[in-house]
Amino acid sequence: MMREGTIADATIIAAPPSVKNEAKARDPDMHQTRKGNQWYFGMKAHIGVDAESGLVHTVVGTAANEADITQTEHLLHGDEKEVFLDAGYVGAEKRDALKERDINWQIAMKRGKLKAVPEETLVGQLLRKLESVKASIRSKVEHPFHIVKNLFHYKKVRYKGLAKNTAQLHTLFALANLMIAKRRLLALDGRVAS
Repeated sequence: MMREGTIADATIIAAPPSVKNEAKARDPDMHQTRKGNQWYFGMKAHIGVDAESGLVHTVVGTAANEADITQTEHLLHGDEKEVFLDAGYVGAEKRDALKERDINWQIAMKRGKLKAVPEETLVGQLLRKLESVKASIRSKVEHPFHIVKNLFHYKKVRYKGLAKNTAQLHTLFALANLMIAKRRLLALDGRVAS
């Protein structure tokens, strides 16, 4: 199943910000973070996805204020030759736990840097095409998030604490893998996938 490439990304899962409980406090394991101009309270689901099959091989749950780059080493299975990451992981290859690995890092360029290169130049056109190719490969990581958040309606955590919610994320992403692999599994059985 696991090939030679990994795509990693993270998504925010909301938590109830209400303090109408016995302790008169929010969940201490959840934190708030800002994405753009919007504030969120909850946790982050970090996943590592096989670049070939699109199946999730690693799930890590953290508080929402945890930077994506800090979980990079935990999202790799160890045998990958290529790693595709978005701009939130810039500098991942220089981190102590990762700099010794023989990996071809494909990290998206920050939007501001790309906008600074004129579109009319040959370099600008090539950079935009390269970033487009990287984005099309990275898009596979969005499919499990779509299944968990939109099809399974898991947009808000159900329990208190990171441990219980991370355990539930493992189950949800395992079920998402079954949905992603359904067509291939049915083809092996000799039936036509619906």
